[in-house]
Amino acid sequence: MQAAPDPEVLALAASEDRVLISADTDFGTLLSLWQETKPSVILLRRPSQRRPEQQVALLLTNIPAAIVTPLEQGAIVVIDAKRIRVRSLPIGGTDNER
Repeated sequence: MQAAPDPEVLALAASEDRVLISADTDFGTLLSLWQETKPSVILLRRPSQRRPEQQVALLLTNIPAAIVTPLEQGAIVVIDAKRIRVRSLPIGGTDNER
């Protein structure tokens, strides 16, 4: 699905109850416009500044403790080097910083 249009990727992820992991902010924009509650998205900020191994370590460090429940409920989670932001779906809900 790497070359598929974003709406198609979102639709498949939602139908299979998956979480998207991406650096593409378009997914958040589409979810906001559509007022959808699924799929959840993990947005990695500045991924080009991290090696793949570092990105995986960042995810593994933060997923168990901080973001499992919001992802199960429907959220956009933004992870950067210094913080994690959780925004509940649909956009317009609560916004938490961890």
